[in-house]
Amino acid sequence: MKTYSAKPKDIKLSWHVIDADGKILGKVAAEAAKLLQGKHKPIYSRNLDTGDGVIVVNAAKFLVTGKKLTDKMYYRHSGYPGGFREANLEEVMSKKPTFAMERAIKGMLPHNRLGAAMYKKLRVYAGSEHPHKGQLVSLPVQEG
Repeated sequence: MKTYSAKPKDIKLSWHVIDADGKILGKVAAEAAKLLQGKHKPIYSRNLDTGDGVIVVNAAKFLVTGKKLTDKMYYRHSGYPGGFREANLEEVMSKKPTFAMERAIKGMLPHNRLGAAMYKKLRVYAGSEHPHKGQLVSLPVQEG
């Protein structure tokens, strides 16, 4: 028996819509990362981008447990002296509602060129409206 190896011509791209309203941030991000990598497909291969596209709607309405709104910090540095900046999740959500979801999903993807290609197939929207009405596959994210 020979091992099957996926070819680029075998890869079919489809799109999935995930509604994050009332769902836990990490669970939505994990499901989106799984779909972007293609781990739900039988032709999954680590060295090829076999994943599908993902549209996350209502990204501003996710939930977090505990005191993460005030205690979870996001850090960045400009590279200049005194350029260190920090903000908690509540401040970040007030300025850019989709940032936390995008960052959580990106952190679950491979940190290389292949992960960058997967990340390009992600679309995150703060509200329920999105311009990709042709993509109708919708997946439930488990709660709890």
